[in-house]
Amino acid sequence: MERARRTCELAGFGPVAVVEPLLSEWDYGDYEGLTTPEIRARRPGWDLFSDGCPGGEGAADVASRADELLGRLRADDALVGKEVLLFSHGHFSRVLLVRWLGLEPVEARHFELDAGRIGRLGWEREWPTAERWNC
Repeated sequence: MERARRTCELAGFGPVAVVEPLLSEWDYGDYEGLTTPEIRARRPGWDLFSDGCPGGEGAADVASRADELLGRLRADDALVGKEVLLFSHGHFSRVLLVRWLGLEPVEARHFELDAGRIGRLGWEREWPTAERWNC
């Protein structure tokens, strides 16, 4: 959470930030600190979005957190029609995007998100959209 909090501060929003545990990065469990090539050396063909992490979270777990957060944001009358900034982590943010769009969590593998990049989610009429991604 430190990197997300620091990014929020650097963007000038630190004084109004609220820490939201649902925005935590994917729990990598036994794979924490390992790179994808290191994991695949142990488990050939491994894919985070379809296989998850032993001792940590699977895609459905992360999607559940994203769904809970989106549900709370959509139900908060004080936020309807307002812009909300979320500072989070790459893999969680990718799952958040696909859940916003109504897609299955495994589809997050198709939406690259580099460090320090911005995504903007929105609406076109009644349809949720990705207005910008990886900008």
